[in-house]
Amino acid sequence: MPKQCCTLVDLFCGAGGLTVGFREAGFQVISAFDAWGPAVSTYRRNLGNHVRGMRISDRLDLPKVSVIAGGPPCQGFSLAGMRRCDDERNTLVRVYADLVARAKPDAFVFENVEGFLTSGHGGFVFDLLEPLIANGYRVHLRKINAANYGVPQHRKRVVAIGGRGWDPRFPCPTHSAYGAPGAGLAASHLPATPSLRDALGGLPGAVAAAETGSFDHAFLPLRPDDLERAHSLKPGQRMRDLPEHLWHESYRRRAYRRVKDGTPTERRGGAPAGLRRLVWDEPSKAITGGAMNEFIHPEENRNLTIRECARLQSFPDSFEFVGTRRQRIQLIGNAVPPKLAYVIARSLANDLSAPRARMKPGALLSFSPTLASGMSPILQEVTLRVLAKFIPSGHNRQLSLEWA
Repeated sequence: MPKQCCTLVDLFCGAGGLTVGFREAGFQVISAFDAWGPAVSTYRRNLGNHVRGMRISDRLDLPKVSVIAGGPPCQGFSLAGMRRCDDERNTLVRVYADLVARAKPDAFVFENVEGFLTSGHGGFVFDLLEPLIANGYRVHLRKINAANYGVPQHRKRVVAIGGRGWDPRFPCPTHSAYGAPGAGLAASHLPATPSLRDALGGLPGAVAAAETGSFDHAFLPLRPDDLERAHSLKPGQRMRDLPEHLWHESYRRRAYRRVKDGTPTERRGGAPAGLRRLVWDEPSKAITGGAMNEFIHPEENRNLTIRECARLQSFPDSFEFVGTRRQRIQLIGNAVPPKLAYVIARSLANDLSAPRARMKPGALLSFSPTLASGMSPILQEVTLRVLAKFIPSGHNRQLSLEWA
């Protein structure tokens, strides 16, 4: 493992998933920043007093470090809820890019939800890339599934890695994974990603919340109507597999919301999953802030616990989350899985310790916006705009499209 010679600033640090992974790879974390109280308290309890609770703006004065990493709040363009392209939090993508461009670390890491690519017709992609490439960063921007990096859940995310004047490597997948579109295409020859059974193995039996004062490995008993739904769901089934009279009213509204404007369902992604029973021998579905309400245990008629969700995000059992039950699951769902952060950090540490050639101009080294074999019309439009902007006309743009 590399010696602890690389330094990190963690912006929008949340609970500290990035910090956990980077520390394990040998980085010294100099400072971390977040504006949300429960995130700052959780980070401080587990990782140290170098975290600062403050609103992040482009006036923030950052120390000189090897790497700046972070993921601006994603709610404005998350696929988990209603998209709002005018959400003021979206502008934090540009704040992040401007901070990196001004501080000039040797490298940066950016992580966000997959909706980042298409929200605002790709405007946030340009908010990220334009200032960084203009200031000499050579960037990979790719959509990945965290399951291909050993995280026991199908978690599609956008990751950008850039080196200032040099070409970083984008870490290769470490695991194969099945059960989500494109997951098996990335690394079918590698060891299988840990399953739900692997991830939760060794935990004691969960108890009803009324039996303990802890929110950690306890569950809230299901209401009678949800208990009826749970009894009807087999492993792998979700709300749409239930008789329609058992659908949640909120699910019914969301299922039909997408076609109220006359747009065919097949062009709007169909209905959401709603309630779902997980499968023991597959990776979990993505852990989000709604995971404890949306997921049913593979064989017990209950939701997941805080600790089960934390394990599926690859947090160690010693990691304590601070806040209410709702705040704790939000912290877990928003986090970068430490195992994914470690793979990225280990790759960067090796690159940073290697000799470098002369400084090169900023460039887009690769752009891979999908794990599937096809693209939606909006994603195809964004891809063509990105290539037109960042791939010189003398280069083979068709070859560039094949990266995607």
